[in-house]
Amino acid sequence: MSNDSNKKIVTRFAPSPTGFVHVGGIRTALFAYLWARKHNGTFILRIEDTDKEREVEGSIEHIIESLKWLGLDWDEGPDIGGIHAPYIQSQRLDSYKKYAEILIDKNLAYADPYTEKEIEEFRAQADLEKRPFLYREHRPDNPPKWDKTMPLRLKIQEVKTSEWEDLVRGKLTAGPEALDDFILIKSDGYPTYNFAHIIDDLEMGVTHIMRADEFISSTPKFLALYEALGVDRPEMATLPPIMAPGGKKKLGKRDGAKDVLDYRNEGILPEAMINFLALLGWNPGDDREVMTINEILESFDVKKIQHSGAQFNEEKLAWINGEYIKKMSYEEQEAYLLKFIPNDIKSLPHFTNDMLHRITPIIIERISTGLDIEMMAVNGDLDYYFKFPKLSLDVLKKEEKENITTEENIKKVIESLSQINEGDWIRNTIKDALWEYATSVGRGSVLWPMRYALSGCMKSPDPFILAELFGKEGTLTRLNLALETLSHINNNV
Repeated sequence: MSNDSNKKIVTRFAPSPTGFVHVGGIRTALFAYLWARKHNGTFILRIEDTDKEREVEGSIEHIIESLKWLGLDWDEGPDIGGIHAPYIQSQRLDSYKKYAEILIDKNLAYADPYTEKEIEEFRAQADLEKRPFLYREHRPDNPPKWDKTMPLRLKIQEVKTSEWEDLVRGKLTAGPEALDDFILIKSDGYPTYNFAHIIDDLEMGVTHIMRADEFISSTPKFLALYEALGVDRPEMATLPPIMAPGGKKKLGKRDGAKDVLDYRNEGILPEAMINFLALLGWNPGDDREVMTINEILESFDVKKIQHSGAQFNEEKLAWINGEYIKKMSYEEQEAYLLKFIPNDIKSLPHFTNDMLHRITPIIIERISTGLDIEMMAVNGDLDYYFKFPKLSLDVLKKEEKENITTEENIKKVIESLSQINEGDWIRNTIKDALWEYATSVGRGSVLWPMRYALSGCMKSPDPFILAELFGKEGTLTRLNLALETLSHINNNV
């Protein structure tokens, strides 16, 4: 490990193109990005595609699109190039062969002459003797010359306890049983992850590696390879696992971990996702929960990353997203609503830009994501803004009292509101015109039928907000339609 404190910090995100990228991978990318940007360093995007059997077509493009959506820009990568190109492992095979030959020349790597059947026999014998299978116990005395058609293995120089310092976990150790001769290059000519990422990091000058805790068990192998190559290892920071809801197991694709771009489709804003992911395993040292990327950068420190798992909570993500929506400009909020309002609502007779403009602040207060807008539409909580509602007689009379009918109350409301000038038609004036009367006869018996007549819904904004929204003419029209319902006249509007 290098002690050069003046060395430029270089981090990387090196995903495998095996399908969609979910929040676990993105959180790793984010922390690596933050550490590089915090120190004016370099952030590299690299694609580790040496496992061709698991590769999924289109994954590289998906990874790039996901990172770009979140604003995690890189300084070097497969799409923009850089001084360490290429940045796709399958295009770097000559580098791995070069270092393989170096290890062979040092007598620290050898060709594996055994067939799969022979290795299985060794493994079966170890099981029979109730001991762990270790390949180094079957290391050939005179291995054949490596002809690149056989696997190439690292020869462990010394079987010993491994010790290393982790920036997050502190001092870590593993017993000698963790060390075994492992494959560097497979028989198909492709390197293993254990070999390729170390060579790539070495050639690209990576100084800090952010990785998941599942790599702790493999670290003794990495240390043995650094030692065999005679090079300093990068600093390692083991990130806490992201736990599935309930906190009992890690979040994985089988546990509901979604394609990160699904969140974009649901109306999660990139700023909100970055904010949310940054707080999964790290905190700024205070009680802030809504932070800009610049505020996160200012406070970010690897030493503040926690050890224990961080539970994934979509409700928290939605809440943070709602806070960012509220910070949008009026025009941005309007565009956000328009994106998620279904087409059948947009085709309603009174759907106009003016009405959309009017309802925007009302809807924004009630939503956290685009899914909330879609659910409002499903529940009938949007269409009444753009068409006259159909009313139920029973619901309209729900708050009726014995001493005064709902019909009489609505007539009184119409009479009072008719006297307000168009220029004075605002919610406070509307409320003042009705409040004394409503209080005298019972507010529920007056304000409930007014609210229901305007919206046709059991739940809606208060009637004064709705009346201001629909204007004097629109409000009186809806109230008169309610009177027709009370007179058993079908509402066919």
